[in-house]
Amino acid sequence: MRLAPQPSAQPLRLIVVLLLTTGVVTSPVLSSGCPDRCVCDDQLVVQCAGQHLTTFPVNLPLATRQLIISNNRIVELPPLALNYLSDLVYLDCSNNSLTEISESTFGNLRKLAYLDLSFNTLTRIEDRTFGPLKSLVMLRMTDNPGLSEIHPDAFAENAALQVLDVSRNNLTALNITSLIALPALRSVGFSGNPWSCECNIEDLCLWVHLEGFKFQDEGQTVCGSPADMQGRRLGEVGLQLRTLCHQTLDSWDYLFFVGIGFVIFAAGTVSAWVMGVIMVLYERYIKKKDDQLDVDDEEENIEKGRTSRTRSDHGNGNLKTSHTV
Repeated sequence: MRLAPQPSAQPLRLIVVLLLTTGVVTSPVLSSGCPDRCVCDDQLVVQCAGQHLTTFPVNLPLATRQLIISNNRIVELPPLALNYLSDLVYLDCSNNSLTEISESTFGNLRKLAYLDLSFNTLTRIEDRTFGPLKSLVMLRMTDNPGLSEIHPDAFAENAALQVLDVSRNNLTALNITSLIALPALRSVGFSGNPWSCECNIEDLCLWVHLEGFKFQDEGQTVCGSPADMQGRRLGEVGLQLRTLCHQTLDSWDYLFFVGIGFVIFAAGTVSAWVMGVIMVLYERYIKKKDDQLDVDDEEENIEKGRTSRTRSDHGNGNLKTSHTV
């Protein structure tokens, strides 16, 4: 490696004067040199490791392909500065003081294939944190003592991911739904975490049992709790948890079903009684209606009979009158 030539003082003064007179604010986009205390080579590698940096280096060449900022005291990865490096394929941020990362941190790094966030102070990985990293192949996130939560969909969009190492963190549980769906995943590191081997990680334990060949240090991927599981390998307790978490019904379950049965029986009895009453009332109504129809028919027939007799008597009276004449 060789040190990039530093610009002389006079051109720098001229640039500052020009910026002040034109009202333009300095920006990492305008810089093409090499940051202070870093080494840049013609292979587009920027080496800033172990330089006691407390902030992300500025003035990075925009064409940088590899950036190594490990072994410093950097507390933040500024999205604005980092996402100018759209050609970056390798980023080593290990052994710093990073406390937080988010989706915006890597919003424009679509070519990034290697990312190392080990030996930091991360506590939680949010949803879609690594979503923009479509080309990510290897992710190392070990030795973050406070890292206790990883969102279920943190890796959902990293279809190219082959190696994931989250060893020696503070993880007690992990939803592996998105991990199981990754087609290229072939190496996983889970060892050194205080896994709580209860029903909520049953799927994780079964996955370790079935896909043991994928796990680095599988023999050291052990339960941290409860006491009767402590020190046992996750792959060994998977089937046991399967049995324990889906065991037969206890007394409360039976009481619940008895209560439900009584309620259903009572509801059925009441429903049958109500339906019976309705049917009896309906039959009485129909019978009454039929009786009324019969009475009406009978009255109509009587009326017709009377009318017929009246007509007959009238006819006979006319006949007698004609004979008399």
